[in-house]
Amino acid sequence: MMATQKEHDHTHGVIDATIATTERGIWAVKWSFVILGVTAGLQLVVVLLAGSVALLADAIHNLGDSATAVPLWVAFMLVRRKPSERFTYGLGRVEDLAGVMIVAIILFSAIVAGYEAIDRLVHPQPVRLLGWVAAAGVIGFLGNEAVAIFRIRVGRQINSAALIADGYHARTDGLTSLAVVVGAAGVLLGFPLADPIVGLLITLAILAIVWQSIKAVLTRMLDGIEPGTADQIRHAAEHVAGVRQVLAVRARWLGHRLAAELDVAVGGGETVRTAEGIAAAVERQLLDHIPALSMAHVRVRPVEAAGGAADAPEHHHHDLLA
Repeated sequence: MMATQKEHDHTHGVIDATIATTERGIWAVKWSFVILGVTAGLQLVVVLLAGSVALLADAIHNLGDSATAVPLWVAFMLVRRKPSERFTYGLGRVEDLAGVMIVAIILFSAIVAGYEAIDRLVHPQPVRLLGWVAAAGVIGFLGNEAVAIFRIRVGRQINSAALIADGYHARTDGLTSLAVVVGAAGVLLGFPLADPIVGLLITLAILAIVWQSIKAVLTRMLDGIEPGTADQIRHAAEHVAGVRQVLAVRARWLGHRLAAELDVAVGGGETVRTAEGIAAAVERQLLDHIPALSMAHVRVRPVEAAGGAADAPEHHHHDLLA
C-alpha cells in the first residue's frame, strides 16, 4: 500500500486502487451503497411528513455518499475494456469524468439544502412529528455506523488503508446525523430556528466535502499525483543492483491505475543484455513496492564511472499489466 494513500481525504469521485482492484473491495462499495441508500430513503419519507430542513440536509448528505458509487461503478466497468487503436491507453480517464459528474451532483444538492435552510430561516414554518424527526436522525447515525464498521472490517481484511479511512469518515458522518436530533430537541424546547440552523450547518459540511473532492478530481485530471509518490518510485528503483542513479521520475494516474516513466543510469561499460536485465529488475522492484502501478517505461542511460553522462541513451520500454 502506498504511503501517500494512507492520508486519505473524504473525497468523492476518485477510485482508490486497493479498493477497485479487489473483488472484496468492490463488494464493500456495493453494500455501502445499499445501506446508505436505504438510510437516506427512510429519512426522505420523514422529511415529507415532518418538513424538517435539517433532516433534509442530512438525507441529501447520505444520499450523496451512496449515489457516488453509481457513476464510479459504471466508469470501472468501462475501464476494463482493452486498449484500442483509438484509445491506446484504454479508458482509465473515464473515472475522472465520473468524478466531475459526482462533484456537480453533490454541489447541486448542497445548493438545494442551503436554499431550503435559508428560506426556512427567513420564513419560519413549524416542524411536525419531532419524535419521528429525531428517530430519523438516529437512523442516519446507525446507517453510517453500520457502514463504518463494515468498511473498517473489510479494509483490514484486504489491507486497504483507504477503505479503512472511508469507514472512519462514515463514522464522522454519523455524528452529523445526530445533529438532526439536536435540532429537533431545540424545536421541542421552544427554539424553532434550531432546525434550519442545523440544516445550514450540515450544508456547510457538504460544501467542505465538495471542496475536497474538487481538489482531488482536478489534481488527477491535470496529471497530478499524491505527495511522496515520485519519491517512492525513485526509492524502489535505487535499490536495484546495477542502477547507479535514478535521473528522472514522472508518473500520472490513468483512472485507478498508476503509469510511470523513469530514466536510470547504469555503468557505461554495460552490455545491452545487461542493461535489459537491469531494466527488468527495476520493473519487478516497482511492482513489488507499488501495487497501484500498471505501466512503467524504463529508459536506461549509460554513465561514466565518475557519474557523468556519456553516449546517447538506449530505450527499453516495458508495460507492466497487473
